[in-house]
Amino acid sequence: MSISAVLAPAILPRHIAIIMDGNNRYGKANDLRHGQGHVAGKDALDPIVEYCVNTGIEVLTVFAFSSENWQRPPSEVALLMQLLTSTIHEQMPRMNEYRIRLRFIGDRSQLSESLQTLMADAEEKTAKFDAMTLVIAISYGGQWDIANAAKQLAQQVQAGELKAEDVSEELLGNYVQLADTPAVDMLVRTGGEYRISNFLLWQSAYAELFFTPTLWPNFTAEELALMIAEFAKRQRRFGKTSEQVVIEQQGH
Repeated sequence: MSISAVLAPAILPRHIAIIMDGNNRYGKANDLRHGQGHVAGKDALDPIVEYCVNTGIEVLTVFAFSSENWQRPPSEVALLMQLLTSTIHEQMPRMNEYRIRLRFIGDRSQLSESLQTLMADAEEKTAKFDAMTLVIAISYGGQWDIANAAKQLAQQVQAGELKAEDVSEELLGNYVQLADTPAVDMLVRTGGEYRISNFLLWQSAYAELFFTPTLWPNFTAEELALMIAEFAKRQRRFGKTSEQVVIEQQGH
């Protein structure tokens, strides 16, 4: 039974973000050839996407390649770029079947022209789909994201289009990636590490954090469903007291 069958939609997370960690360790643990752990990780995404769209999640964002990952060995970077290309090709039939919008965030300037073209084409072809949005973060870093937003505001101030005193948190938030989507409600990291690794720093300000030792290729929709059930039990206070939250909930 889907978790959505036992939870009221109001307490489902609207936006789930996942740091897909543990591919290399999975490959070593299973005596796979170098890089094959990443292949297994690519395949693990499919059931998660299908589960989320069937459950009613509005946005699923996955961390595929960070801005720091460029520091990895060139052979591994090349493999990851190939897998990203394969992932986009393989996801398109699923996007069409489920009417899922596909989007990408990150610094595209560092990517090959062919990959940039493929990404833009996928975004254009799925732009009107509204069952769910799948966001793939490629060459992305949270600090880069915030700095890029600040740079855009600075350019407006320099051009005389904006006064410096008018810059606010709300205004800056309009320039970060995914400004037009709900903030991250639930941030999941697989692989046993307890850090968020520069992922969606602004967007995850009030996200509920979930860490699991499960390596990404072994992560299942069933484990995600259990996390969503736990999410539903948590009280999200957003800086308020528990008493204030209870009073607000009773008022609805």
